[in-house]
Amino acid sequence: MRIPLRKELNAPSASFTTIELEESYFDPNWHFHPHYQLFTVIEGTGTRFIGDNILHFEAGDTVFLGPNIPHLWRSDRAYFEGNPALKTHGIVVYFTEDFLGEGFFDKPEMYNLRQLLIKGQRGLDISGESRERVRKSLQKLVNLHDFEAVLELLNTLHYLSSAVEVDYITSVGYVNTHKVSETERMQRVYEYVMKHFKEEIRLNEVATLANMTEAAFCRYFKSRTNKTFSDFVSEIRIGYACKLLVQEKYSVTQICYESGFNTVSNFNRQFKNLTGKSPLQYQKVYMRAEG
Repeated sequence: MRIPLRKELNAPSASFTTIELEESYFDPNWHFHPHYQLFTVIEGTGTRFIGDNILHFEAGDTVFLGPNIPHLWRSDRAYFEGNPALKTHGIVVYFTEDFLGEGFFDKPEMYNLRQLLIKGQRGLDISGESRERVRKSLQKLVNLHDFEAVLELLNTLHYLSSAVEVDYITSVGYVNTHKVSETERMQRVYEYVMKHFKEEIRLNEVATLANMTEAAFCRYFKSRTNKTFSDFVSEIRIGYACKLLVQEKYSVTQICYESGFNTVSNFNRQFKNLTGKSPLQYQKVYMRAEG
């Protein structure tokens, strides 16, 4: 059965939709939809794919996404193994640009909100006190209805429109070039890499999985994700390494091989290229932030 890439959301009884997600794992399908989206992770860990950006996620991860940005919060493998102690919990709000009527955000008084919607087209990662403010608002929205719910959402968007603790997620110029008909092919590639990133991944095997030659697959993947396939695999591995580093259970050498790298020097080089820090520096910065 083919998995739909374009996700359809309907809320016939309300102008926008708030959903509290509590499952064994987050939706494993890579998808996009024509709605703006506010999402926060209350519980769960894994790898986050948004447009051409890949990061490890954990509780607290909070984002604002514009329409048609492909995304996926892929829970760690352990969440798919039936462990009753592991579960995911998140809150998401979906709304369209005209959810309060055609031209509402074009009015002079809505200028700052209009700028927020424009910024959201690249996706916004929300951090610090702004993250906590948005998370609390989403938790309130779960239990609000009618006018109070609309007012709470507008207040949250208004707050975000002037927040400085936000960073763009996708690259400058990123455009979603995916088609619904390509869903199954890209889903197979993503699934394969997530299952095998700790091992050697051979390009010919992945190309065969996508029913392409190696050269055609490399061109296809770069055109759709704005990065090479080898960069994609490296980002998955580095994201997993970041998770292990903050757990402080393993040495850098152990994390190197556990994440799928063959040499410590290559691991250190690629880690710094992607994060701007060495593995030990990354770990120290995280621990200071937590402390």
